[in-house]
Amino acid sequence: MSDSQFSKPLIYMLIGAAIILALSLGVRHAFGLYLVPMSDEFGWGHNVFSLAIAMQNLIWGAVQPFTGALADKYGSRLVVATGGLLYVIGLLMMAVSSTGILLNISAGLILGLALSATSFPILLSAIGRAAPPEKRSLAMGIASAAGSFGQFIMLPTTLLLLQNIGWSAALVVSAILIALIMPLAAMLKAPTYAAPNAITTTQAALSFKDILIIAKNHKPFWFLALGFLVCGFQVVFIGIHLPGYLIDHGFNATTGTVFLALVGLFNVVGTYTAGWLGGKYSKPHLLMGLYGLRGIAIIAFLLLPLSTWTVYAFGVVMGLLWLSTVPLTNGIVANMFGVKYLSMLSGIVFFTHQVGSFFGGWLGGVNHDMSGNYNVIWMLSIALSILGVIVHFWVNEEQVVHD
Repeated sequence: MSDSQFSKPLIYMLIGAAIILALSLGVRHAFGLYLVPMSDEFGWGHNVFSLAIAMQNLIWGAVQPFTGALADKYGSRLVVATGGLLYVIGLLMMAVSSTGILLNISAGLILGLALSATSFPILLSAIGRAAPPEKRSLAMGIASAAGSFGQFIMLPTTLLLLQNIGWSAALVVSAILIALIMPLAAMLKAPTYAAPNAITTTQAALSFKDILIIAKNHKPFWFLALGFLVCGFQVVFIGIHLPGYLIDHGFNATTGTVFLALVGLFNVVGTYTAGWLGGKYSKPHLLMGLYGLRGIAIIAFLLLPLSTWTVYAFGVVMGLLWLSTVPLTNGIVANMFGVKYLSMLSGIVFFTHQVGSFFGGWLGGVNHDMSGNYNVIWMLSIALSILGVIVHFWVNEEQVVHD
């Protein structure tokens, strides 16, 4: 890719957004490693930690449309910097959480609010506004891919911290790293893209309320959102519970960490490739393929003999499919409704993702505490892959609202 494809302000924004996503999602991606040590120290079942992370995802999704609306109105820089501050506070409180209530306040409420301001919907929407339409999907894919590299880096880093200084001190170190988000937010200042030959029009701009009414009545928008629910369920269930699943089957914590690190590493390839392909082919058709392949990968993982190599192979495949949905889904929303209210509309779609995340995280813990295994949730994940394929038959990229 040639840098000449993008303006200098957009390149600057891409760098800032990528580092912010790497920090924000990298720290979050490692939360599954805390389930066993915190549960063991305080005598919790898996359900206590799972509920806190599930609440984090639900709160994150519930406030995302409002955080997005604030970013649309006041700019991404202020929202992201505020989210960085909340993230630091939440991690420091989580480091001293010795009860389920404290864990739900810190890891659930505060970190849920922080993530709504420092993750994909806000940052990719800022990039979407600054990028030319024909390069929008690619730009989102680049930021997603570079941000995914942080997930790869943070997994072994977090494991080393857990093994050498314990889970509480590891969270304090993570808080110090997250503090870098606040100054990095200043890099999100590329102007909204305007075509060189754009013709000024006197047509009245649609209001926030007008856009909401149009979105409410646009069925493909809601089918897209339903597909994103599938994504949330699968990635949070696997991200939070697979390390514990492997420990149940006699593997050590390192195996689960390497799995998640491989997911993060190959997610770099997957998200960039998805963004690139999204600029050339039908995004709904690509999403159908992604969800179908996820289902096949899960079936293969469960049917093959469980070994270190099958675990790592599953990590590679899931990494390629992990967040490849994000640039495609956000790109479809931008194509449907334009970019003026992209943060808010992406936030609405993302809310359904987080509803899925809530149930994937929480039901995984409930299933494990009740039966000692995750069989029911694995089967549900496969069924949801089929749903993810089906709903995208009714999704298209027809432009409903012009930029």
